[in-house]
Amino acid sequence: MRTANSEWLSPWEATLPREAGRPATSYVGMIGTLRRRGRLGQTMPFALTWNGEMIGMLTVNGISWGSARWANVGYWVARSHAGRSITPTAVALVCDHLMSTAGLHRIEIAIRPENAASLRVVEKLGFTEIGLAPRFLHIAGDWRDHRVFQILAEDAPEGLVARLPPISPD
Repeated sequence: MRTANSEWLSPWEATLPREAGRPATSYVGMIGTLRRRGRLGQTMPFALTWNGEMIGMLTVNGISWGSARWANVGYWVARSHAGRSITPTAVALVCDHLMSTAGLHRIEIAIRPENAASLRVVEKLGFTEIGLAPRFLHIAGDWRDHRVFQILAEDAPEGLVARLPPISPD
């Protein structure tokens, strides 16, 4: 699935700058790293599924506990399932879990300014734009600007899922 969607995802996918060394050699290696970081409480990886098939991934990264209690969220979905409100629903479910169950106060999502599909996700969910982060993340071989959005626990006492219309079946 990842290989089949490489053209669709590569403009948005993080890359390692040359000075960072070699990237993970396989998807399996990346999953192992996510599992190790998950056991340390630093990340929460989720598979997006539709009708029992994996169609994408959502990862909670940079989890900070203590007095900050925040994290950032990144996600991707297969081209075949884009535009069906699956991603906003997944983001809403995970954010609700992070704020109500895990006890995080702030969730952040950083999006390239030209990524219209991801901008629609944060718009649907009512995230607040907090600014532009110049050269924020290395993507597609260069440092790219990102618009940064946040949701605070007190911004959504009813949860984010409550803000979405129901998903219609295939």
